[in-house]
Amino acid sequence: MNKQKRIDILTRLRDNNPTPTTELVFNSPFELLISVLLSAQATDISVNKATAKLYPIANTAEKMLALGIDEIKHYIKTIGLFNTKAENIIKTCQILIDKYNNQVPENREALESLPGVGRKTANVVLNTAFGWPTIAVDTHIFRVCNRTNFAPGKNVIEVEQKLLKVVPIEFKVDCHHWFILHGRYTCIARKPRCGSCCGSCIIEDLCEFNDKQYLTT
Repeated sequence: MNKQKRIDILTRLRDNNPTPTTELVFNSPFELLISVLLSAQATDISVNKATAKLYPIANTAEKMLALGIDEIKHYIKTIGLFNTKAENIIKTCQILIDKYNNQVPENREALESLPGVGRKTANVVLNTAFGWPTIAVDTHIFRVCNRTNFAPGKNVIEVEQKLLKVVPIEFKVDCHHWFILHGRYTCIARKPRCGSCCGSCIIEDLCEFNDKQYLTT
């Protein structure tokens, strides 16, 4: 895919959604960190339902730690892997208190050192909470970038590195939001909703996917 086609894709996505953001509900970097940690192998909807009850009770590292692991499990028990996630939340909160004055660090290395926090989670926090031009690559973005040929790669790291190289700076902050939403609602895994004529995919004519499945209704 050439540079101009990539710019055209990003421009259309931007025009369609000028101020994209995560679908996770949060009011602080701490809440975002916990929500992203909980979202691994879970839907944003399920996380939001749990945190809507959790955050009014515990919305800082100190309050979460005081709540205790059993109570945290009670609030997040509807989310997959909740036992492990509760343990990681407790450990993470203790580190935030001991090392970072009860604050989420605006530092990649520090974030990735927290239990349950990997590169993708760190990218989301740096981007969404602090406005860094990072690009978090999840399964949706990996699929869209390979399927469209926008930034193909064999793994998420390759796709991320390619995106950082080919996406102009003016699009970098919002890029991963556009692609994740496109992958979640349009370029879905089993049957992509191709066909701009039907109002399904706004970048269909720019996409280089060879097996487009056009919608007729």
